[in-house]
Order: sequence, then structure tokens, then C-alpha cells
Amino acid sequence: MNKKNQNSYWKNLWYGLKTSWNGLKISIRHFQKANKRNKPNKLRNKNYTEEKNGLVTFFYPYETLPIPDNARYRLYNEIEDCIVCDKCAKVCPVDCIEIEAIKATEQIGTTSDGSPIRLYAGKFDIDMAKCCYCGLCTTVCPTECLTMTKVYDYSEFDVTDMRYHFTNLSPEKAQEKKDLLLQFQKEKAEKIAASTPINTESNNQNEEKNKEESSKKPIFRPKIKPIIKKEEE
Repeated sequence: MNKKNQNSYWKNLWYGLKTSWNGLKISIRHFQKANKRNKPNKLRNKNYTEEKNGLVTFFYPYETLPIPDNARYRLYNEIEDCIVCDKCAKVCPVDCIEIEAIKATEQIGTTSDGSPIRLYAGKFDIDMAKCCYCGLCTTVCPTECLTMTKVYDYSEFDVTDMRYHFTNLSPEKAQEKKDLLLQFQKEKAEKIAASTPINTESNNQNEEKNKEESSKKPIFRPKIKPIIKKEEE
């Protein structure tokens, strides 16, 4: 090894040790400051991400990152404000919403914005295992009772547990409302039939009169003209 190569070797070695030490100093400095960490109540501060000192690992689930207000996570339906219009189920691209509407015999209440409620929600199920989080159902809701909450951790061992029921009627109550509707429709039909009695005598007279008038009318019989052959000249 000549003198020139020997000087280059020691120079590269020194440069490597120097750069390694500079990087190690940064790690040591962060390690020394890691004994102080941010308190959980600082997670909601706007300047939390700008803090450069302290631990960056969260003690989940005791600590979580702040979630934006327009975040789209689990769906929730405020059934008291729902008019069971079925718009959310129709617009859903993956059919994760199932609704069974039961017509009421009269207005059963009003929503918080004053909209009348005339339908019972016999069934209002949302299968979050199918949901694609598009948010279309929340935009078409006329009473804004269907919203996407900030709850994002709702994992389950059984996929069927991802199906959420929002109806305020039990199966027995739903069947009772169906029976009341059938009874109401039956009574209404009987009332209409009773208010319009059929007069058989007048109907028979009208039928006979129509028959007589039809018999007096001349019967049209088309006449066929005879075909006249021209004599050949």
C-alpha cells in the first residue's frame, strides 16, 4: 500500500466515524428527551403535531388521534327523527341498508324539524360489513337523522355482529301494527261499500231499457255489389 492510498484509507475511516457520531448524537438527544411525554389531554390541541419532544407512541385505547369532523366511519340512525322514506336504502350502492316500513293508520308524531311521521320502522338494519363508506345515504336523508359517526374501532369476532338494528319496534309490536293496518283497511272498505248501496231494481230497468233501444236500432248489413264483367270486343 503506497502512501497516497494509506492516507485515503484513514481519511475515509475518520469520515465514517464522524458521520456515525453525528447520527448517534441525534439519537441520544431524542432518547434523553423521551423521558417526558405528552399528556392525554393534549391530544386534542391543534398544535399537538407540532410538538417535537416527547414520546410519539399512543397508549391505545386510552389515547387516540383526533378525528376530523367530516370523518366517515360507522353509520348511526336517530330513529326518533326517521320518517322511513327508504331513500337511503335505494341510493346505497352495496345494499347494506334494509328497511321494512309499516303504514300507520294516522300520524304517529313529528321529527325534530317538524316533518310528520306516518310510517313505522318495522325493520331498519345496517350491515357495516358491507358498507363502502361512500356517505351517499347521509346526503339524501331529508331529516338528517342518518349520520356517520367518529367511531372507527368496532371490530367483531363474528361478522354477523356487524349488523346494527335501529328499529324501535319489537317483532311482536311490528306484527301488531301490521294487524291494525289490515283491520283498518278492512273496516274502511266495508264502510265505503255500506255508504254506496246497490239498487238492483233500477239497474235491471236500465238494462231492459238498453236492450229495447238496441233492438229498435236498424242492424247494418253491408251490401256486396255484383261484379260486372266487360264483354270482350
